[in-house]
Amino acid sequence: MARTDAPNREGYFAVQTERNPEVQKAVVKLRELSADERMRDTYFRREMMRRDIAAQLKQRDIDIAKLMIIDGEPLEKIIKYTGLTREEVDSLRGQN
Repeated sequence: MARTDAPNREGYFAVQTERNPEVQKAVVKLRELSADERMRDTYFRREMMRRDIAAQLKQRDIDIAKLMIIDGEPLEKIIKYTGLTREEVDSLRGQN
């Protein structure tokens, strides 16, 4: 979003916050957490760990798909068991 859109976005959030008490509570909690350096650091570390795990799981799916391709498994079965897209599997087939 462009920097010039920031005032409009802030206005939207302000209106939503006024209308909904649950959003008000969430905004207060968010401000508290973001002001706490230790909490920001904890969040950052957890987010990095989550991304690392996601990347490892993706690589595992790719490795499984490669083995399935070598074994001659059908495309639809590879997609079903790995969760990869048709394009990703086709790309792996091109590598073998």
